[in-house]
Amino acid sequence: MFQPVSLYIGLRYLRAKRRNHFISFISLISMAGIALGVMTLITVLSVMNGFEKELRERLLGMVSHATIQDIGGPLTEWRELLDQVQAYPEVQGVAPYVEQETLIDGRRTAGALIRGIDPNLEPGVSDLDELMVMGQLSDLETNRWGIVLGVGLAGRLGVGPGDSVTVFAPQIRTTPAGVIPQVRRFEVVGLFEAGVHEYDTAVAMMHHRDAQRLFRMKGGVSGLRLKLTDLMQAPIVSRQIGQALPGVYQIRDWTQQNANFFRAVQTEKTVMFIILSLIIAVAAFNIISTLVMVVTDKQADIAILKTMGLDPRRIRHVFMVQGAFIGVIGTALGVVAGVALALNVQDAVALVEQLLSVDFLSAEVYYISDLPSELVLSDVIRFAGLALVLSLLSTIYPAWRAAQTDAVEALRYE
Repeated sequence: MFQPVSLYIGLRYLRAKRRNHFISFISLISMAGIALGVMTLITVLSVMNGFEKELRERLLGMVSHATIQDIGGPLTEWRELLDQVQAYPEVQGVAPYVEQETLIDGRRTAGALIRGIDPNLEPGVSDLDELMVMGQLSDLETNRWGIVLGVGLAGRLGVGPGDSVTVFAPQIRTTPAGVIPQVRRFEVVGLFEAGVHEYDTAVAMMHHRDAQRLFRMKGGVSGLRLKLTDLMQAPIVSRQIGQALPGVYQIRDWTQQNANFFRAVQTEKTVMFIILSLIIAVAAFNIISTLVMVVTDKQADIAILKTMGLDPRRIRHVFMVQGAFIGVIGTALGVVAGVALALNVQDAVALVEQLLSVDFLSAEVYYISDLPSELVLSDVIRFAGLALVLSLLSTIYPAWRAAQTDAVEALRYE
């Protein structure tokens, strides 16, 4: 294909002024279509990667990388287990937790997930201390009966810092007056905002010792939360820890706890890739139509080349060079434009918002008010490779048709 004669003639056809300017116009449209498709793919998938990373970081700000639970019930020997797990070099932090779904009554009543934590160890496994908007995590002191609410949950209850709420435990107790639920009044000592609706509107924090007494855990905890040095290795590391620990425990990592969410994001990315790839496919069809018109326009030239001894294989290569050139230039332009736009998408969106006087992602409506972008090199290579392959495939039929040209018939009326 890239033999000197075929390459020279193919590039000469591209440089030469054609009698039919419409063919040149279609060539430019094909080149622009490939560039637009590659640029769109790189930009859109980079933005989706950015959103996935942002959501993952916000989720993991509240969800640990892995958890260890006892299969039979509360984890009673959690202190010894904590020391054993902390000895692993892959483990960055370990903290106990108590978790229970219940009702909270303020000015209004709402269901919530109560999580008992150790304020001293919790910063080692989550970003809760950085997510506090009112109060501090250290305000959760044992026997003070303090509670920290998500901002959305506080709004549902109609309470704020300094107010009191009543927490209903699912356990009941028997008194001379009859069977009554276990309840306790707590003082709201702080509010947090994770930026994830699921946590901001339904999660409350208290000291794990207060939670143990409220839910009658008798010194046990629901489990241990782990933070690892490399969150992407969580499935492997958690499996290794589970196999090494004495006893039988249930170990779950963050990919299992949020499997449906990340599976949905991955499915959406795959669908977007398929849909946006159709732009490149349309541009590839334009290359076919362009080369077919070029072959028709160059019938006499092809016949002369054949009579001069150029074999059909080299004739095919001449027109494959033209299609490949269109694909390479279009792909290169698309990669440069896509990378530049993906790296500066926030500035580009801000400029458009300023020109149109609109706010696409209002902070009052959306938790993520910026347009994050994460450029992945493997994605760029994959999209560029797709464009080049489709461009080369689109040259096969026109090149084959050129090689089948009958020299006698082509020159009969010249």
